[in-house]
Amino acid sequence: MKRALISVSDKEGVVELAQVLHGEGVEVISTGGTAKLLTDNDIPVIGIQEITGFPECLGGRVKTLQPKIHGGILANRKIDDHMTEAAELGIPLIDLVVVNLYPFKETVLKPDVTMAKAIENIDIGGVTLIRAAAKNSDSVVLLSDPSDYPRFLELLKTDGLDDAFRKKMALKGFQQTAQYDTLISQYLAQELGETDLPENLTFTFEKQQSLRYGENPHQKAAFYREVSVLDGRLSGARQLHGKELSYNNIGDASAAIEMIREFTKPTVVALKHANPCGVGTADSLFDAYMRAYAADPVSIFGGIVVLNGEVDEQTALEMKKIFLEIIIAPAYSEAALAVLTKKKNLRILEIAGIDAPATPEPYFHKKVDGGLLIQEADLLKMDEEAFKVVTDAIPSEQQWNDLKLAWSVVKHTKSNAIVVVKDGATQGVGGGQTSRIWAVENALERSQSSTEGSVLASDAFFPFSDSVEKAHEAGVMAIIQPGGSVRDQDSIDACNKFGMAMVFTDVRHFKH
Repeated sequence: MKRALISVSDKEGVVELAQVLHGEGVEVISTGGTAKLLTDNDIPVIGIQEITGFPECLGGRVKTLQPKIHGGILANRKIDDHMTEAAELGIPLIDLVVVNLYPFKETVLKPDVTMAKAIENIDIGGVTLIRAAAKNSDSVVLLSDPSDYPRFLELLKTDGLDDAFRKKMALKGFQQTAQYDTLISQYLAQELGETDLPENLTFTFEKQQSLRYGENPHQKAAFYREVSVLDGRLSGARQLHGKELSYNNIGDASAAIEMIREFTKPTVVALKHANPCGVGTADSLFDAYMRAYAADPVSIFGGIVVLNGEVDEQTALEMKKIFLEIIIAPAYSEAALAVLTKKKNLRILEIAGIDAPATPEPYFHKKVDGGLLIQEADLLKMDEEAFKVVTDAIPSEQQWNDLKLAWSVVKHTKSNAIVVVKDGATQGVGGGQTSRIWAVENALERSQSSTEGSVLASDAFFPFSDSVEKAHEAGVMAIIQPGGSVRDQDSIDACNKFGMAMVFTDVRHFKH
């Protein structure tokens, strides 16, 4: 290794790296602020203009974009014509490229950033250097991440800069530039208000943590977070206590958080295997928890509980009585934490802002064989003015409140979905059934107390009147459903026959 080009935005570790290179007799070419830093630390530097014969210009926008630089990086040492041409043109060969990019991500995450400032922080020369060095990794080593400097120096001293290391660094470089371009396109789409599904779609995520395993022990897994503001998001949670989250924990916690955002009144959601098993609303969080627990004290065991208010000692003492995997809330009192942290394995998450409306996620994506399904997230809020009573009977005030709760819960229950509610709490949840009547039967049979006077929500229309008849037998007094079946009248007639109220929402909430 004879010559290195060093031009970095992140200066971490670069002085130490350059000192070793100099000690090994490697010439260092550098630019701008990097050159000054190295010179100030008594490291001899060849200025970029000494190679190019052209000064850095346009406020630093153009420094390395020049044939003598990129020729020195892209020349393949195994091709004789490349070597001959480089010599004839006076192009010095560059064996090591140390570069990282302008902090575009950090810039756009600042609350007061302007588009002009963001665009100024789009790196051009750095991206080009990374791609050039990565393309020619047989001849050039790329270092685009300061965390790789120690390993590089270790291998340099033992002549161990083998093909495997070079290729690994090249891969990292291409991954970085792919993420960088994706961040730019996502930012511009957001700023320009582009909401249509684009012809070309890319996503970028950063690894938050490696997981012990996936859904099953034989499956590798990791948790990746979005590169954006994390307030109110699961990926921005503070874990206050307990074991590391698992793959299934994270999936279930995400589903619980999506559901709790439906409510403004004190609410508690208990969830198991991505389906709600108990939801309670009340004037206090304690009463809401007691209702959620009573809804299904069996399924809540080993489940997740999410609350939309600060957990107090009284509520904590009740939750401590059973085995829970995770508790999620926006805050905890000191007394509540003192109670809950006595349970060694209980995972306690604090997510500030979970009780406030979150910035909508524009897309929901699902991996399928050979492709990706993309849809807008189901962010449609309940529109009570669009609700239409289609029966002779009209819901009472309490029934209206319970119908709205049931409709909010059924939206987050796997289809086919039926939710039975009474007095501000779910009584039974039937989710993931292949037949709607089975979902009705499941929800009613799983109810922990009498369903006399309860209400029922369905995520999609009733194609037959059998579901109404089954609900009547269990004492259900009101039903809310989308409507839209060619046999709607059969269900309406059945409700009128039994003196039940039925409300159409004209909105379907399938969740697959």
